[in-house]
Amino acid sequence: MIWPAIPALAAGAYYCLAIVAAATWRGRSGGAGAASRAAPALSILKPVHGRDPQFYEAILSHATQEYPEFEILFGTNNPEDPALPDIRRLQREFPNRRIEIVIAKNDAPNAKVGVLAELAKHARHPLLLVNDSDIVVEPGYLHAVTAPLADPGVGLVTCLYRAAAQSWPSRSEALGIATEFAPSVMVARLLGVADFALGSTMVFRTEALERIGGFRAIANYLADDYQLGRHIAQLGYRIEFAPVVVETDLGSGSWGQIWRHQLRWSRTIRVSRPSGYYGYVVTHATLWSLVALAAGQWQVAAAVIAVRVVAGVWIGAGILKDRKVLRDFWMIPLRDLFGFAIWAGGLSGDTVQWRDRQLKLRPDGHILDDPQAAPTPH
Repeated sequence: MIWPAIPALAAGAYYCLAIVAAATWRGRSGGAGAASRAAPALSILKPVHGRDPQFYEAILSHATQEYPEFEILFGTNNPEDPALPDIRRLQREFPNRRIEIVIAKNDAPNAKVGVLAELAKHARHPLLLVNDSDIVVEPGYLHAVTAPLADPGVGLVTCLYRAAAQSWPSRSEALGIATEFAPSVMVARLLGVADFALGSTMVFRTEALERIGGFRAIANYLADDYQLGRHIAQLGYRIEFAPVVVETDLGSGSWGQIWRHQLRWSRTIRVSRPSGYYGYVVTHATLWSLVALAAGQWQVAAAVIAVRVVAGVWIGAGILKDRKVLRDFWMIPLRDLFGFAIWAGGLSGDTVQWRDRQLKLRPDGHILDDPQAAPTPH
């Protein structure tokens, strides 16, 4: 009865590949303090929708960056947005920094991209940086993420991220980001899949944005970060990862909230890159180890689980510097089973919950205009 162990062996091989990818990643030169000689002027575009956990700490970490010249433009389509008082506080504390609030009225299917399109009209500088409103960055971040663009062949710079969490469900999601998602990114890069970006950071030239048709070119997609990277890569540019890790805050979400959030993510990946999504079935090491164990192949099951945990801890704690991984590593097999349930849930369905909106997706990843998809409560 060797055949039940084959999927487990494939999963083990995948995580061995993740270890190789991590070793290659760790060998990358540079760091958060690496500075570009030119350090061109930069416009930071931050779409806002509500007040995320640790929001003020996140925007403060941007305003305190030591960088020759940059501005921060916040955009929202709600003139009463709960985040606005924090932004006005930042304006008072940094009167010499250009920090602007733009109230953007738009009817783009992806409201976030509609706000970005409006912010781009107000940007003064040749480089644009887009990241999520809850992203906390470390000193030297702006230098680290702009330095790769000194190479004219690089069209977009992105970076990995880790997550803070204040509840057991959020801790589970944070563990998945550090030990499941980050390894998948590294393996993809190792195998030459390099046409995607992460919403944690996207830095690019205004010239490249104009060549793809501006933000309106991706306004009909839900996966705007993936599509921005894909469109810029299609121009012939490379996408590079900066040697810096940022942090998001998942707050204290419930199991239901985490399920809806990750199901949206799962279905978005399925319609954006279906072949990769279906191929991801082989990476569910805990599930296939249980299958091997049930068939009497306990040695294979034990070895695969060991490789999977080692890879997750090395990447999560070693590369992402996420110390919570050392505390929660025993949850990795349980998190894997929850992740498989999410993956299975993402195999079907075309409706996702995005903040306070319910959206329907077409098979090609476009948001379907559906008058029946009315806003739903938080």
